Amino acid sequence: MSDKIKIGVIGASGYTGSDLVRLAVRHPDIEITALTANSHAGKPMHKVFPHLANLGLPDLVRNQEVDWSTVDAVFCGLPHATSQEVIAALPSHLKIIDMSADFRLRDAGTYKQWYGVERTQHELQKQAVYGLSEHYRKDLATARLVACPGCYPTAVLLLLLPLVRQGLIDASDLIIDAKSGLTGAGRGLKQNTLFAEAGEGMSAYAVANHRHAPEIEQELSLVVGQDIVVNFTPHLVPMSRGEFITAYARLADGVSAADCQQALEAAYADEPFVYMAPDGVIPGTQFVRGSNKVMLGVFEDRVPGRVILMSTLDNLVKGSAGQALQNFNIMFGLQETKGLQQVTLFP
Repeated sequence: MSDKIKIGVIGASGYTGSDLVRLAVRHPDIEITALTANSHAGKPMHKVFPHLANLGLPDLVRNQEVDWSTVDAVFCGLPHATSQEVIAALPSHLKIIDMSADFRLRDAGTYKQWYGVERTQHELQKQAVYGLSEHYRKDLATARLVACPGCYPTAVLLLLLPLVRQGLIDASDLIIDAKSGLTGAGRGLKQNTLFAEAGEGMSAYAVANHRHAPEIEQELSLVVGQDIVVNFTPHLVPMSRGEFITAYARLADGVSAADCQQALEAAYADEPFVYMAPDGVIPGTQFVRGSNKVMLGVFEDRVPGRVILMSTLDNLVKGSAGQALQNFNIMFGLQETKGLQQVTLFP
């Protein structure tokens, strides 16, 4: 009998769900026993994603058709406002790693304001641990429900939290320029992500109104001890995957860009996935594509007293499915890098 951890993936027909399957199928301690996708129920996985053929995967089924008593952990890749009800109906023995937004925002009022629906599962929210792996590792180790961060917050917070925590930059004066590949918009058909609309161009979206902004503010505010508001603008760029953050910050008195560099190096010196760009290298999405890595960079601004900070990751891996798998490893006491040792796909 297999002693592997049996997992299910809810919402396996989306980009995040399918990337989770791609990673998990080579994890030495995982057996994928259930894949759900109500709109594709009854189909083999390779009919939806041909690149996942010949892997011995179970067919896609509806959520209610799964015998959850035979499953140990569930990854949930459903849209926001859907996950909370589905997760509430799952048996209590399951460990749950949610890749949606339903449990990321701790305040119910903030969730309703930004997502337009009521939070119904207040008790589950109390159990949820925010899944920024490098900063919540201790809490994740004993969690039953993990709310994985959004892709933008992952890139931004890994870059800024160590600097804000040490008071090296002014958290009240942050300008965050964010860019994402088109998979960040999901797999559903949308006019602005059609090739003819998105190719050979770049555009901003959700200007001053992106749902990841309050998530970033929530975590920064916790560290600072007061409410923080950031200037955050996201953009779509014509590539399938990847994310790039440029943050402009005011340095604290007497602090230099070199101090920020040293602080980030020290904060992530023992981390397997977060690292500084080598000397003379400017971070780029091509250096992390397909991997669970995050590359950071620090540059002195020409404007006195300011610093330019950069962060890049693959939005489907470290920004979603990869971080979810990293959190799974932490929850089950496994080596954190298991199933996530892919080297960057370059070029």
